[in-house]
Amino acid sequence: MNRKQIAVLVALGAAIALWVSFDLGSYLRFEEIKARMGDFRAYYAEHPWSTGAIYFLLYVLVTGLSLPGAAVMTLAGGALFGFWYGLLLVSFASSVGATLACLVSRVLLRDWVQNRFKRQFRSVNAGFERDGAFYLFGLRLVPLFPFFVINLVMGVLPISLWRFYWVSQVGMLAGTAVYVNAGTQLGQLEGLGGILSLDLLLSFALLAVFPLLARWLLGAIKSRKALGRYTKPRHFDDNMLVIGAGSAGLVAALIAATVRAKVSLVERHKMGGDCLNTGCVPSKALIRSGRIAEYLRRAPEFGLGAVEARVDFPAVMERVQSVIAKIEPHDSVERFTSLGVNCISGEAKLVSPWEVEIDGQRRSARNIVIASGARPFVPPVPGLDEQDYLTSDSLWDLRDLPRRLLVMGAGPIGCELAQAFSRLGSQVTLVDMAPQIMPREDAEVAAHVTEVFRNSGIEVLTGHRAVGFRREDDRKLADFDCAGESRTLEFDRVLVAVGRKANNEGLGLEELGIETNPNGTLVVDDYLRTSVPTVLACGDIVGPYQFTHMASHQAWYTAVNSLFGFARKFRVDYSVVPWTTFTDPEVARVGLNELEAKEQHIDYEVTRYDIDDLDRAIADSEAHGFIKVLTEPGKDRILGVTIVGYHAAELLAEYVLAMKHGIGLNKILGTIHVYPTLSESNKFVAGEWRKARKPEGLLNWVEKLHNWRRGAASQ
Repeated sequence: MNRKQIAVLVALGAAIALWVSFDLGSYLRFEEIKARMGDFRAYYAEHPWSTGAIYFLLYVLVTGLSLPGAAVMTLAGGALFGFWYGLLLVSFASSVGATLACLVSRVLLRDWVQNRFKRQFRSVNAGFERDGAFYLFGLRLVPLFPFFVINLVMGVLPISLWRFYWVSQVGMLAGTAVYVNAGTQLGQLEGLGGILSLDLLLSFALLAVFPLLARWLLGAIKSRKALGRYTKPRHFDDNMLVIGAGSAGLVAALIAATVRAKVSLVERHKMGGDCLNTGCVPSKALIRSGRIAEYLRRAPEFGLGAVEARVDFPAVMERVQSVIAKIEPHDSVERFTSLGVNCISGEAKLVSPWEVEIDGQRRSARNIVIASGARPFVPPVPGLDEQDYLTSDSLWDLRDLPRRLLVMGAGPIGCELAQAFSRLGSQVTLVDMAPQIMPREDAEVAAHVTEVFRNSGIEVLTGHRAVGFRREDDRKLADFDCAGESRTLEFDRVLVAVGRKANNEGLGLEELGIETNPNGTLVVDDYLRTSVPTVLACGDIVGPYQFTHMASHQAWYTAVNSLFGFARKFRVDYSVVPWTTFTDPEVARVGLNELEAKEQHIDYEVTRYDIDDLDRAIADSEAHGFIKVLTEPGKDRILGVTIVGYHAAELLAEYVLAMKHGIGLNKILGTIHVYPTLSESNKFVAGEWRKARKPEGLLNWVEKLHNWRRGAASQ
């Protein structure tokens, strides 16, 4: 307990003691107020200002301590001060007291409640940060909800005290007026039940709809502001027009065509986007060639004779292109045209909320989806532009294997390509300015992969910031700063893999007023709509996860919200997001890791299983790595899983399914897994969780039972 909490508790204790000592509650009974009203009026006639001040402070005390009696005091205010003065006093006193109660709840309860119910409050907090004022306003308009409960609940939710105060001030005004007005007729009232009739309660309930109407009105005003200066076409060429034929655009267009909407898909370069042409497909093909070369070198481990892994690098790169060519028909113009998509080649630019200009020709659509993707980010390091640097986009044109390859950036792309080129024969140096490779992973994960890299001959340098590139005669040099010390590296080619940048140029975003984030991605709401409501976006142009499977996931929401949002809209779901770095060992993850759990102050327990004990991994000579599962304290509910090892990406699928559908470790433990398989490791980690929580007390009694039964059987 901190000092603030102690101080609040002391103040509460003193106030309650005062309340009990002077039996103040006896003055707040309806019958008592009614009987003493003559005395109160006489005192008010002699001391008008002090009476108002005492009343105000007492009202604040009652509401601030969440004590019963506020309703009776409101009646007394109307009876004693009249309608307007009573309304003034009660309105401000009730709002100040409510804010005080909210503050008390915040100091004493918020941290405990938020930590105890993190999972349950996660979505509540997100919604309240966005629309809390509307929710509070609606509750204040309906006297059916006890105001003291609202005060305490709001204290644990993310709403500022100032916003809580003024929303309460406005929201409670109607109800306060009813009670104060009733107080002016105190002599005719027989009790509190006579104040609120059924008709009056229904009227308040209708008032509660006002915040929803206000929210709709604000949305309509915002929409009109974004669309008002443009002329809406009377007829549209398409129901939906998609800009960009990468993973997100292809899926969005396919969904639209499947539900028989008229859809056009515009691509300025190649169908399939980065994933097919420069990303997932070619990189995995290259990684496979590198892995086979490594298996050849490991032949003696499997009882085979030594094999020279002679790498024909041009042939490797041609194989990469052949893999692309085999998959290319899946994303081709011919296939999508046959499925009902109008495929257009050209540069697209938005010229209105419903129109796109494609190489000088205009085309209209009721909704537009931007899926323009991203490209490698090249940092402004002096001299880098003069080095003929490589990126994940351009390296596929290579046919000569670099003897010395410098890889800048140790994220997923940098790590995957560094290992692949090392296995194919390059002398690789992997450099990153972060303190570890794979900065988003736990330290033990990064340490494990770093050790594997270094043991295989990759030089791994972390904490190195690039300061410049230069040439000395025929030598290419890169200068780095490491904790204030200079270091120079010599290389033949440099691969830049320090991140990706959203493709937002040339789309006409500024002209339409479409907002962007500092990193260049588009600002979208929960329904993936941009600040222009007829324009939606998905994929790498949006983030926050730049994965092919996430682009496809978002594409479903943009397509459905574009085509059917007039009837029902769907919020995009980021609750269970898996990803994998395809190094060897693979690093696969879903949900939280320890790094994120600590950053978000989420309590967790860790269960770990080392794969070096798994029969199948031993048989395959791949007995390395581990599975780490984070669960809620005392429960088997999975918060996140990290797998480091052979085929980790395939093992992860069981946990993705479990988290998506609320399956805990107990049910995984009770599921039959084929022997001998790698998937048994998922069952074994669940077994480790159960063993750590076995009921020792019960087992001791069971042991005594068995001992007794053995003795009884021998007699």
